[in-house]
Amino acid sequence: MPHKTTSLLIASLLIATTAMDPPHASAAETRYEIDPQHTYPSFEADHMGLSHWRGKFNRTSGTVTIDKAAGTGSLDITIDIDSIDYGLDLMNTEALKPTLFDVENFPKASYRGTFAKFEDGKPTAVQGMLTLHGVTRPVELRITRLKCMPHPLDKRDWCGADAETTIDRSQFGMDAGKDFGFDMAVALRIQVEAVAEK
Repeated sequence: MPHKTTSLLIASLLIATTAMDPPHASAAETRYEIDPQHTYPSFEADHMGLSHWRGKFNRTSGTVTIDKAAGTGSLDITIDIDSIDYGLDLMNTEALKPTLFDVENFPKASYRGTFAKFEDGKPTAVQGMLTLHGVTRPVELRITRLKCMPHPLDKRDWCGADAETTIDRSQFGMDAGKDFGFDMAVALRIQVEAVAEK
């Protein structure tokens, strides 16, 4: 039976409501609503150096604001921990127990951050705070892809991005398996799409 520790994660997305005040919206900012059907924070966690277990979260909500003229933006994302999906029911159940995510006490993960490190007018990073398992810590996401275009159906502005980072899960109070040699580093991979609000 797979060791329950492998169910680490996040995500990411993703990511921190207690440590930062929401940025004030300007008249030039556009507010986008996360598309839950196209946003899936995923992760890779070590299994005693033998392999990597991979999973994702199926329910994500939140908003993104972008001021294209000023080259600024922010995001606020919430993840439902009980939507974790390893593709294996046994691991999904183990992940929610007190030894890992402890979903009864910490049902949500959140991330709040602002765009940073602009190159050619596009952000290459998000600097923000991740709240996971009741712990809030700074986490920077690297943006590997970002594109906006008119949505083909309703013509509203439509943006998508891929982001990634690595966290140490023991820093979030999730150190199950550390004494058995599990690597505490967890890679987060986040795909997100959002549509401008009407």
